Amino acid sequence: MSLAEHIQQQNARYASRFDRSTLALPPARRWAIVACMDARLTVEEVVGIGTGDAHIIRNAGGLVTDDAIRSLAISTHLLGTNEFAIIEHTGCGMLTFEDEPVRRQIAERTGADTGDLRLFAFRDLEANLREQVRRVVESPLFQTGIPVTGYVYEVETGRLRPVVSAKTGAANVEREPASIR
Repeated sequence: MSLAEHIQQQNARYASRFDRSTLALPPARRWAIVACMDARLTVEEVVGIGTGDAHIIRNAGGLVTDDAIRSLAISTHLLGTNEFAIIEHTGCGMLTFEDEPVRRQIAERTGADTGDLRLFAFRDLEANLREQVRRVVESPLFQTGIPVTGYVYEVETGRLRPVVSAKTGAANVEREPASIR
């Protein structure tokens, strides 16, 4: 069965018992989470939330890209979120390659110019997570005082391990986010 066929079949089943039409536009818990797109990480199950509780922003690596910053800014300024989490995980595919060889491979397969394509592979999971938290904390697009916590999801155990915590705002710009270990 193709993806399109699966989607059509399963959506018909979902729509027949749909009961979420009254959920509010803003997330009920006023949280936003940036997480890796890895198929082994079901964010809602891992953190114990349901549909409508939080904004979930996913991409390869759980990176705070310019687009993730844009989504967080919309989430907080227009929809009232007031706490952020970033979730990366052990065994992440972003730890397994370097940008340049993959850019070349894509160019060879497609003929596209990949010179400006940034994949953002990384070598150190915890250092990368700290960098993602720093990007949020130091962004001028957020009001001061929003808590930001970075977690590592351990795919081997299902546990979520807190690594770094900080708050947005000028007071945090001059220092590394403090470890919460």
